[in-house]
Amino acid sequence: MGPMNHTRGALAAAGAVSIAAVAPAMAQTAAQRPAGDPARVATGKGGAEAPGDPRSGAPGLMATKPARPTKSTKNRGWFSIRSARRNVTLGDRTLVKGSLRPARAGRRVQLQVRAGDTWKTVARDVTDRRGAWRLRYTADRPSASRTRVAFAGDARTRAVARSLGTVNVFRRALASWYGPGLYGGRLACGGRLSPGTLGVAHKALPCGTKLTLRHQGRSVRVAVVDRGPYVGSREFDLTSATRNRLGFAGTGTVLSTK
Repeated sequence: MGPMNHTRGALAAAGAVSIAAVAPAMAQTAAQRPAGDPARVATGKGGAEAPGDPRSGAPGLMATKPARPTKSTKNRGWFSIRSARRNVTLGDRTLVKGSLRPARAGRRVQLQVRAGDTWKTVARDVTDRRGAWRLRYTADRPSASRTRVAFAGDARTRAVARSLGTVNVFRRALASWYGPGLYGGRLACGGRLSPGTLGVAHKALPCGTKLTLRHQGRSVRVAVVDRGPYVGSREFDLTSATRNRLGFAGTGTVLSTK
């Protein structure tokens, strides 16, 4: 073997010794690094080094996704309505009775009316051990209001509300009616009077104002479509179609929410 071959053999042997000496040192250094150190590595695909996830506590292992939150263990409440007065005369009480289930004493129940974009609480009560409650409310003005009963919820039961529909608070008003002989005439609020026109004439309420009228157990919701009446102390002139809906005979008293 020539001098060149001896030289190459010596270099190869020296390289092998150097790698063998360095490898234990690298392994010892890696073992000394604290757990969760981002610098720890694991062998990836094809021998490449892949960084470990510091959240996993082990090199090269990705942390598992957090568990989804469990559904609420609260009971679902519901209202049972036994009775409700939805048509009352000004000065009389609106009375609503019912129960909240599951039954439990001490739960606060509210009677609420719609006021613009919010619900206004007008009465409160607390359930007895059977879940029963009673709500009383005396309005201070005529109205036709969407009304509901509501429970805000507690540690055991979720919040719940139930609609009562529209509760009407009426006042008494003197009225008359008109129609025959005037059909085809112009209405003060626009359009022309016909036998089928539903509405009322009023001297001051804005055109288009909605109101509910009631007479002898019949109700109709109409708008102000004309001006008048201008006779005596009458407040409303009913069109003939409105008169027929109410079974109104002539001049007399009707109930109005305006």
